[in-house]
Amino acid sequence: MKNKVITAVTLSFLLALSSTAHAAQLTGCEAKKEEIKTQIKYAKEYGNKHRLAGLETALQRVNENCTEESLREEQKERIAEKKERVAKREQELNEAKEKGNTNKIEKKERKLQDAMDELKEAQNELLR
Repeated sequence: MKNKVITAVTLSFLLALSSTAHAAQLTGCEAKKEEIKTQIKYAKEYGNKHRLAGLETALQRVNENCTEESLREEQKERIAEKKERVAKREQELNEAKEKGNTNKIEKKERKLQDAMDELKEAQNELLR
């Protein structure tokens, strides 16, 4: 019995891993559809009816409306938002430097670095 459970868990893990690897090879709308389908599978597996309904609606909308151009535009909007966040964090850091509070300066530097990392990640996604 214990071996059957271990085997079932292992197979489930390998299936999820292979579908994730497959999704990583996909791009654009196909990748988006595959990710939603994976989440639908998990929602069904765990009996999460509300999440399942939302995901099925999302999949339907992706099937009806998703184009490569619309995805690029969404990503460009995310990049613009990330740039605004970086600018805000830079301003906050400059204000902290003017006040001379070392703890605040370190905190603002970390927040700025996080914002810059998020911007870089968003820019890299646009290139894929």
